[in-house]
Amino acid sequence: MKHLIIFIIFYLLFPLHSKAYTQQAENPEYPAVLSMRDRAIIQDNWLYYRLNTIIPNLMRKNNVDMWVLIAREYNEDPVISTMLPATWFASRRRTILVFHDRGEENGGVERFAISRYALQGVNGQKLFPAKWNPEKEPDQWKRLRTLIEERNPKVIAVNSSNTFALADGISHSQHQALFDTLPDQLKGRTQSHDALAIGWLETRTKPEMDRYGEIVQLAHAIIAEGFSESVITPGITSAADVSWWYRDKIRSLGLQTWFHPSVSIQRAKRLADGQSFPELFSGANQSIIQKGDVIHVDFGITYLGLNTDTQHHGYILRNREKDAPEGLKKALATGNRLQDILVSHYKAGRSGNQALKLTRTQAISEGINPSVYTHPIGYHGHGAGATIGLWDQQGGVKGRGDYPINSNTAWSIELSILQNIPEWNNQEIRIMLEEDGYFNGRDFYYIDGRQKSFHLISHSE
Repeated sequence: MKHLIIFIIFYLLFPLHSKAYTQQAENPEYPAVLSMRDRAIIQDNWLYYRLNTIIPNLMRKNNVDMWVLIAREYNEDPVISTMLPATWFASRRRTILVFHDRGEENGGVERFAISRYALQGVNGQKLFPAKWNPEKEPDQWKRLRTLIEERNPKVIAVNSSNTFALADGISHSQHQALFDTLPDQLKGRTQSHDALAIGWLETRTKPEMDRYGEIVQLAHAIIAEGFSESVITPGITSAADVSWWYRDKIRSLGLQTWFHPSVSIQRAKRLADGQSFPELFSGANQSIIQKGDVIHVDFGITYLGLNTDTQHHGYILRNREKDAPEGLKKALATGNRLQDILVSHYKAGRSGNQALKLTRTQAISEGINPSVYTHPIGYHGHGAGATIGLWDQQGGVKGRGDYPINSNTAWSIELSILQNIPEWNNQEIRIMLEEDGYFNGRDFYYIDGRQKSFHLISHSE
């Protein structure tokens, strides 16, 4: 009942219609981009909701009654950075956040900061009350010790992990300082823990997913504009030109990217009719986009604290062509088939390595030459959770691949296939696809669809 009340309060507070930072009126495919203020309201509402719903379940599932997170300015814990209000860009000096589960019957999980300042949302959401007054107790560590002793937890979890970088946020010095601070009877209760950090980071909520479609739609719209004749002129535009156009476009929309977009070219050395193009495989010509090229982009944006990760293909039409050659279209369909095989093996509790093995076995049996390197997405581009292959580890990934696929998680379905193209004199090409989707524990769906046909770039003959 308490969670239901929180959910209702959230939607009463949540702005259903917000003013736009900019509206791409000339292209209706672009959703409105919100102002920074409206973004902050949404993100702080999300955070308040997450703290009240995800944390209690995580702590009880993992039998942890206290979780202590410690970070210093410019040396952020990846988890703490997702728990700060939208107006806090970093920890302040040393930021210590504490969760203590008193039990459902005793008020549930309390949370507080060993900080001079309370952590509060832009609309006054009480995220972490402050429990340190330096004028009364100058020693921050001593104040932490007092608060822990008063609660006498059975388990004190800290973010330290040999397997997951995202769960390894406490630095050596701060871990040692915490250990030195605690009395002897509590030292032995301190545990390196990664399940809380990964569970927090990988879990997506309904309010987040209600917006995630707009975020991915923005990414798709930017990709589509970049892979069009308004940006690309065959024989003149280079792959690097398109990459930097993407960077400028992202910034012009008031968005960010979490990695530099990469654009690459695959082209026929010889066509089936015997026509060859040796002049295109030497010097600077290799990077200039030409008619008949297959182009590829790897692209991601960050918006509302969430990330996208997408790989699409375009085709530069030759003179008198209206569509890509059938061989290329069949190769793209094979990539789509590999996507279907992979997501059919999503099952809550199944490890990433198990899903990888099942996918590769089925794909190979169907005559597909597959490579799978799929990862979660959310707060981070390469997000927390199970790894389903790496491009250079198709036999499984130790540690991260052993982690289970969980419900309510978002994913970048990233993979590739190799296939011969008849129209290119049976030259082998690689189709590299990546699309963002969501697994609810039963079903998988793509957040804003997926590429099933090439972006076609026409030109004046």
